[in-house]
Amino acid sequence: MYCLQWLLPVLLIPKPLNPALWFNHSVFMGFYLLSFLLERKPCTICALVFLAALFLICYSCWGNCFLYHCQDSVMPHAGHHPAIGAT
Repeated sequence: MYCLQWLLPVLLIPKPLNPALWFNHSVFMGFYLLSFLLERKPCTICALVFLAALFLICYSCWGNCFLYHCQDSVMPHAGHHPAIGAT
């Protein structure tokens, strides 16, 4: 389980707030995971635990899944909110 100390922090890296950077973030995280798996060759148990955690985070739409953006997750909106009066 030594290899999980390098995989689990990847799940804690937040997505950028700017929607224009989501694709770049997804590509970077994908390349990081691919290079990690090719270089370190984690054991089967570590890989399964990581993939299960990644699946649960993405399936529950907690907003930290780097593969795609869930429609139900709340992201801060840029600009002015129409319900708030002008200052």
